[in-house]
Amino acid sequence: MAGQIKKMINKIIIKKSGGSPSLIYSTKIKLLMKGIDPNTYNETSEDDPLVLEKIKKIAGELGVDLCYR
Repeated sequence: MAGQIKKMINKIIIKKSGGSPSLIYSTKIKLLMKGIDPNTYNETSEDDPLVLEKIKKIAGELGVDLCYR
């Protein structure tokens, strides 16, 4: 299923920033520093299992729950 990486990245950004533009920017920087470029992925990007696991780990480090409820 394509696009899961982008959805996970967006969820991390939304939850960490609360919609604040400056916090959106700093969250994207944090992701970049951890090896994930948010601008690389889109809704049609293939889901690489290694990248998905890396994003889940980063979300845990940032205190973000990625469960979809």
